Amino acid sequence: QVQLVESGGGLVQAGGSLRLSCAASGRTFNSYAMGWFRQAPGKEREFVAAISASGGFTYYGDSVKGRFTISRDNAKNTMYLQMNSLNPEDTAVYYCAANRVNTGLGYLRNYGTYDYWGQGTQVTVSS
Repeated sequence: QVQLVESGGGLVQAGGSLRLSCAASGRTFNSYAMGWFRQAPGKEREFVAAISASGGFTYYGDSVKGRFTISRDNAKNTMYLQMNSLNPEDTAVYYCAANRVNTGLGYLRNYGTYDYWGQGTQVTVSS
């Protein structure tokens, strides 16, 4: 069983930055594609970003392109999401997720293909 724990959320002013971390248990982290999703109250879960197992390929949702950067450090079993130029529309609970099998781009944009999820971390952006 893979356990994922997000951290780094909090309150930030519009225009500010936050870096989220996702720490994974287990010894096979480097075989998982990873993703970030977010969900605001009353809204569907939204794709934010994904990264291939080796870190060589990254993908972003249209709403965060140019502002967010996904990365990973497989030696530390940790994935990151650097969020810059935040605005109130970014307010949501952010979840990290691991995909062990379905690692193509078409699958990584779909939350239903992920195998493991963290509990989420709240990001609130004030105006």
